[in-house]
Amino acid sequence: MMNSSQIALFLTLVFTSCDYNNTPHSEPSTSNETSMNKTTFPINKTDEEWKKQLSAEQFQVLRNKGTERPFTSQWNANWDGGIYVCVGCGNELFSSENKFDAGCGWPSFFDALDSTKIKTETDSTHGMKRTEIMCANCGGHIGHVFDDGPKPTGLRFCVNGVSIDFKNKEK
Repeated sequence: MMNSSQIALFLTLVFTSCDYNNTPHSEPSTSNETSMNKTTFPINKTDEEWKKQLSAEQFQVLRNKGTERPFTSQWNANWDGGIYVCVGCGNELFSSENKFDAGCGWPSFFDALDSTKIKTETDSTHGMKRTEIMCANCGGHIGHVFDDGPKPTGLRFCVNGVSIDFKNKEK
């Protein structure tokens, strides 16, 4: 049984580590074009095209920068060998070799598969200053990166599980 200090610490970690909320960080686009990207990405689709391809929750996270509830991702407890890819475009983002259990409720990695596969941007929403991670190919919101991860990088890429898919290592 956890005491009140442990409960308070746990709740603080859950609500601040990966921005637990399921609302967009900005007003949804009223045009047909996705308004979330400040940067141009190789894959550009309208909101309607994304909505046809993604589930409602995937669209909310990838295109509106939402966050899935902690401990709900099928990938959080997946320890199979393989590659995690962007669910929006298939871009290879993370290797299972870099995955670790951060205890935050979201899949966590200490490094990206290749630094060119991810773009970062400062996120100052909700009174916090964090570093957002996005797919460099389609601009989809993947999660945030923090400097409290394990060696060798000291980084923790905190990833929304609905923003990724998993490809098993071929046997």
